[in-house]
Amino acid sequence: MRRRTAVAENSTSANARIPTVVADHVDIVYRVNGTGAGRGSATAALNRIMRREKTERAAGVRKVHAVKEVSFVAYKGEAIGLIGTNGSGKSTLLKAVAGLLPVESGRIYTDGQPSLLGVNAALMGDLTGERNVYLGGLAMGMSREQVKERYQEIVDFSGINEKGDFISLPMRTYSSGMGARLRFSIAAAKDHDVLLIDEALATGDRSFQRRSEERIRELRKKAGTVFLVSHSSGSIRDTCDRVLWLERGELLMDGPTDEVMKEYEAFTNGTGKAPRPLREARPEPGREKTAALS
Repeated sequence: MRRRTAVAENSTSANARIPTVVADHVDIVYRVNGTGAGRGSATAALNRIMRREKTERAAGVRKVHAVKEVSFVAYKGEAIGLIGTNGSGKSTLLKAVAGLLPVESGRIYTDGQPSLLGVNAALMGDLTGERNVYLGGLAMGMSREQVKERYQEIVDFSGINEKGDFISLPMRTYSSGMGARLRFSIAAAKDHDVLLIDEALATGDRSFQRRSEERIRELRKKAGTVFLVSHSSGSIRDTCDRVLWLERGELLMDGPTDEVMKEYEAFTNGTGKAPRPLREARPEPGREKTAALS
């Protein structure tokens, strides 16, 4: 039952598929500062830095293994859902693919520039929505002329002006849902090599969700790759053709949406058990997955 579409079991031709993201035995570890030693002179501090492991134990630093040996390959034209219960490592993995978090071990290779929704468009609360549309578009590499050309489309897509002229107000006056819709609208105005979306489709009414899902399908048609993290089974089923199921940082399933969602829903409903983690043998020296992106 547990298929690995990433290994091209379900592909028509390996040569016809172009990989965009390769995760090769990725481990991500957070270090959480606790109570304990850590005070003293500058010389003592330097010595502690030079003996990192000893320092971490002495200072009460706790390691949280957020992602554990996750491997997969994503291809152009795919929309991939990331599911899992709270704390399973979904958002952490997404940030690592975007290059915002370092990996402890393993590697992530990308073909093109990954864009994490809401981060690449670095919006500012004290600026109006209009100014932020330009700021976000420029931050994503669009020219001022391109932003101007798509400005009204972005505003209309977001729907934030349906009940007033909110686009002329500072973004700090927006609700969290309004802000999320504007961020998605800005990000969706540009074609992306790899677009990473974290819970954006959970905001807004069903009309906005339908527009968002249609835009994701358009991005896929233009040879992009979309990753979607969501707790909404409906959004995953309507948008994604493939799903990665993470639990406690481990990859449990990777396969067609209906197949994985059926197993996941049985697990969350208490009528089924979680499968064993998917683990691949580490590649031999000189045979790393860099070849997949060549």
